Order: sequence, then structure tokens, then C-alpha cells
Amino acid sequence: MNSRLIISASVAFVAYTSWTYFANMNADITPSTLWRTALLQGVTSGLITLGFTWLTEWFFKRLHHTCLSFAFITPLVCLPYHDSPYANQYRLSLNQVLDRIATYTSGSKVTGILLVPLLPMLLQACLITSIHIINNTPNIILTILPSVIFSGIYGYFYTFSLVKK
Repeated sequence: MNSRLIISASVAFVAYTSWTYFANMNADITPSTLWRTALLQGVTSGLITLGFTWLTEWFFKRLHHTCLSFAFITPLVCLPYHDSPYANQYRLSLNQVLDRIATYTSGSKVTGILLVPLLPMLLQACLITSIHIINNTPNIILTILPSVIFSGIYGYFYTFSLVKK
């Protein structure tokens, strides 16, 4: 296994165990619940960081030479409403916005590198939120918000470090 993955996971475990302990120590819970919550966040953050880093590398291999166009957005957004009287208006409005964006960007495309960390970030946020809901963590938002924010920052820095390699 890659040493970058192990180091990242270890740092995440220590940092988020400490943060969660601090974030929940004023809550009216028993010390055993406090430690369980802190260790739960630390273990899940370590494992998720391991998976997040691996997924980021996986997406990077597939997307770093890709450019994406926004032309696919209109059909996807209008699909659920295709039989409604509003579908035509949605299509017209979205096409107008896309035309303005295309004019402004002169036909340029978005590099796939910008999208590499997005799916791992979404998976991480959903997973960690679900785990803490099941655990009945007292301060869920305070507990997971740093994890989600720093994962996003880490994801982009890590992706750009892969570009430099």
C-alpha cells in the first residue's frame, strides 16, 4: 500500500479524534459516550481518508486529460419534468444560460481535474453524516464540518500535487 495513503489516514485519525473529543466535551454525555464518539469519528475519518485518497487518484487517472462541456446539463435537468407544462420553459431558460456561459468563455471547456475530488467529497460527507446520525452524536454539524471542509481542501491540493508529478 502507498505510504501517502497510510500517512494521510493516520493524520486524519489523530486530528479528528482530538477534534471530536473537544467538540463534544461540553455536551451532556457520559465520558464513555464521549470517547466512543471521538473514536468513531477518528476511525471513520482515517478509513474515509484512505478511501478518499485512493478514489482521488483513481478519478485523476481517468479525468486529468479530459475536458468537459456543460451541454449535457439541460437534458438532465429537464428529464424529470418532460411531461409537465413547465418543461419547455426550463429548457429555454437553461439553454439561454448555457448560451451566455458559452459566449463568455468563448467555447472553452472545464478541465476534468476540477471534478476529480468532487465525488469522493460527496461520498465522504454522506457516509460520515449517516454514521453520526446512527451513533446519536450530540453535535453532528460541529463534529463533521471540519472534516468535510478540510477534505475538500485536501482533495484539491492532493489533485494538484498529482498534476505536478
